[in-house]
Amino acid sequence: MPDLTPGTPEPEEELHRTILGEDPVYSADEVAVAAGIGLDETRRLWRALGFPESGDEAAYTPSDLRALGTLVEGIRAGLFDLDLAVNITRAVGQNMARLADWEVAAMVNRIDELELGADATGTRAGSARRFLEHFGQPFEELLIYAWRRHLAAAVARIEALGADEEDLHTTTLSVGFADIVSFTALSNQLTEERIGDLVELFESRCADVVAIQRGRVIKSIGDSVLFVNDDPVRAYDTAEGIINVIGRDQRMPDVRVGLATGSVVMRLGDVFGPPVNMAARLTAVARRNRIIIDATTAELLPSDQFETRRLPGRPVRGFGIVEPLAVRRH
Repeated sequence: MPDLTPGTPEPEEELHRTILGEDPVYSADEVAVAAGIGLDETRRLWRALGFPESGDEAAYTPSDLRALGTLVEGIRAGLFDLDLAVNITRAVGQNMARLADWEVAAMVNRIDELELGADATGTRAGSARRFLEHFGQPFEELLIYAWRRHLAAAVARIEALGADEEDLHTTTLSVGFADIVSFTALSNQLTEERIGDLVELFESRCADVVAIQRGRVIKSIGDSVLFVNDDPVRAYDTAEGIINVIGRDQRMPDVRVGLATGSVVMRLGDVFGPPVNMAARLTAVARRNRIIIDATTAELLPSDQFETRRLPGRPVRGFGIVEPLAVRRH
């Protein structure tokens, strides 16, 4: 079966044209002049999206120019300044880059199936182009829909913090950190395909449990997941649920979960603060398929529902001597 290789650039160019819908025609200088913004600012925004600079090459499309123009109009209207525009652009770029990689990785097997079928085009790029011609528009609509739903949820969380502007980025949350036990050693024993399947299953199962308990996944880092919940009981239920769907499944590796509660700073989709660090450190203390919590979380869990047991004090990097607690439901 013919395949896309560096020696056959035409299918790749056609695929890029299908995705972008147009060809690059502008250099960075031309885009900057047309948008009415400095070249340095143009390059700064382009880098924030996650793309390398292209020198004097015609690397920018009319859509690139329109997107830059939209940002420039917002700056001139006083909606935001350049620094905020860069921050928003960086957030969009990082998340879209991950989404694109995820989408392509998930799509590869389907493309191979199409190319082996009766409607094969002769190249994987050809089948990918045909797939995108039918799937592109529905996926864009799904993307906008999901963004609006998450935007509404994010606004609701900000409103719940209260009207005091100084507190809009700071709140009290229970932070959970779930970690696969001995992942490095495990990954050395598995094939690359099996590792990928394992990580995908781990992340998807954790995400389902977090969503059921009305929490949020903040980030997934291969062998670990960071999540938050504004209710410590639900945070515990999340931790217990992760252990049930991962550690109790004989086909999956064991996990450890740490929970800590306290004031965190929310910024650019991430959370920062001592509880985040503590939750991560506690996973090193937890036994396999067990939950370890800090003292603050223990105080917030109803004593008529939970039993806690203080563990011997031990040094925890960044916190000195800490006495974590094991916890279980009555």
